[in-house]
Amino acid sequence: MRAVFPDFRLGTELATSFTATLTERCGDAVERIPTPQRLADWLAVSGLAVDSCTAAQLDLARELRESIHAAATAAARREPLPATAVRIINDRSLAGRASAVLTPDGKRAWRLGPDSPVEDALGVIAADAIAILSGERDGKLALCASPTCQAAFFDTSQSRTRRWCDMNTCGNRQKKARFNAKQRTQQ
Repeated sequence: MRAVFPDFRLGTELATSFTATLTERCGDAVERIPTPQRLADWLAVSGLAVDSCTAAQLDLARELRESIHAAATAAARREPLPATAVRIINDRSLAGRASAVLTPDGKRAWRLGPDSPVEDALGVIAADAIAILSGERDGKLALCASPTCQAAFFDTSQSRTRRWCDMNTCGNRQKKARFNAKQRTQQ
């Protein structure tokens, strides 16, 4: 029998989608890549397909994920970026050897090398984090307003006033809680 894992939360930004592989960080945390195969699955749905992944590569991925989360959280709070997080993000970016390629339909894709495809994929994620953290990309880092989530997300809305990492999860949960509280006070 195959294990059932929680669905991935996929956003439009690679680096912050990657940090969403651990959700509800301030509540009952949900690990969405608990096994090497789940990391391979996440990479595949993110356009970075690899044939396999080892436990050591999963550890590297989680270290990168937590470093991106720490740096993005600091940036959203307008605090200095943690030196260790910056070093890990830079190290993963430098270790990757992926090449950007143009698809026939005019989109960018990634070609991972045959010798270290997981490390190459992590390098792509790290490079995306660098683009976001450095201010190279148009948008603003923010933290989810859900008290149990607090995920860092990249707000590209026109007004840059998004409150939730994902309206379908955190936003709806908070709206429902407000509605239920209002109903109780009216009774």
